[in-house]
Amino acid sequence: MQATIITTDQGSEKLWQEETVQTRHIEEYMRVINLYPDIKEQEITGFGGAFTEAAAHCYASLSEAGKRAVMEGYYSDHGLRYNMGRVPIHSCDFSLGNYTYIEEGDKELKTFTIDHDEKEILPMMRQALLQASGQIDWLCVPWSPPAFMKSNSDMNHGGSLLEEYKESWAAYFVRFIEEYRKRGISFRYVNVQNEPQAAQTWDSCIYSALEEGDFVTRFLAPAFKKSGLDDIGIFIWDHNKEGFYQRIKETFQVEGCREQVTGASVHWYTGDHFDAIRAVRKAYPELKIFFTEGCVEYSRFAGAGEVQKAEMYAHDMLGDLKAGCHAILDWNLLLDENGGPNHVGNFCAAPMMSDGKGGVERHLSYYYIGHFSRYIQKGAIQIMTSSYTNQIETVAFINPGGSRTAVLLNRTDMAAELVLREETACLPVRIAPHGIVTVIL
Repeated sequence: MQATIITTDQGSEKLWQEETVQTRHIEEYMRVINLYPDIKEQEITGFGGAFTEAAAHCYASLSEAGKRAVMEGYYSDHGLRYNMGRVPIHSCDFSLGNYTYIEEGDKELKTFTIDHDEKEILPMMRQALLQASGQIDWLCVPWSPPAFMKSNSDMNHGGSLLEEYKESWAAYFVRFIEEYRKRGISFRYVNVQNEPQAAQTWDSCIYSALEEGDFVTRFLAPAFKKSGLDDIGIFIWDHNKEGFYQRIKETFQVEGCREQVTGASVHWYTGDHFDAIRAVRKAYPELKIFFTEGCVEYSRFAGAGEVQKAEMYAHDMLGDLKAGCHAILDWNLLLDENGGPNHVGNFCAAPMMSDGKGGVERHLSYYYIGHFSRYIQKGAIQIMTSSYTNQIETVAFINPGGSRTAVLLNRTDMAAELVLREETACLPVRIAPHGIVTVIL
């Protein structure tokens, strides 16, 4: 059987270096990682990143060569081969400031317009669509309703959605989706609220589990059905994994909510908690589970090196996929050399960043992400694996055409010499210290 080994090893300056080899029978029993293609798990929806105003503003400032580098780097066959995108419904922290699509106090949405997004956000999205030949699944989510709809009269610092504006807020979702559709962007999924348990210094809004379930059941799902948008999948939670299972359980206590929900989303900011994903998959097997945001925050990881940042991505992606995630979406697609712009100074890193001269730089995390997104295709099915050690992290898939893809991560200071085995077909694999390898059978 022919196999391809793709290696990234910063120590030897290898980035997606490919080698074609043949499998063979090897009498090895001690250093084996097994693939079990008969035992199947979840189907993969895809990979992507976020089209924030910050990303779009940075993109607009690039030279034409820089813009091509971003689009080809993310959405071409030569790059990460992304097929998904996450879009904020008006402003988030990675915006130039707070903004909405209506004038303050306009409950009837008579002033609704997305002209703001035509300046930089929509042009960037359209270029991505062109680069991906139209094959992008779009997800949208708000960070906060307009200030007048909230208990604290402020888009920032938490607060909650007032009862008298819930119908209007659901209509706002509908108008956003309809107006984007008129301009060539059709959303497939929507999240109710970004991080609904966090009262942040930036755009934020608090929902209890029951409040989120009630909003879905009494307002959002009926508004979508009335407007002919019931083909759009509604997702809940969109917050950290540590509270995932309990939150879904509580939200589904609202009568009729479970039947209206397509999936649930998670972030990584409180640690691994991969078993929380497993718990939700076991209890609610009908749900799609998307990882929708993670980044290396400068406030927490200011001294982190490139290898540590890249391994954060690979470790979390591998654990999330192995636990049952259907999709992985990174945070900002592009940021400036300072990790912004961000209207409250909440700076972070991104896989591609502006060099301040009209060009872009690819960080090591970009290449680690590519070990997943380039070789695990939409429609791939996760298969079971077993490993001789927990020091080599492993996940594997069958792609739609039948090829098997395994990703192996070594976060230790020692090189690993092992055998990847599927039945009698064996393949010797070497993984450098702090290296990552993708194998395609």
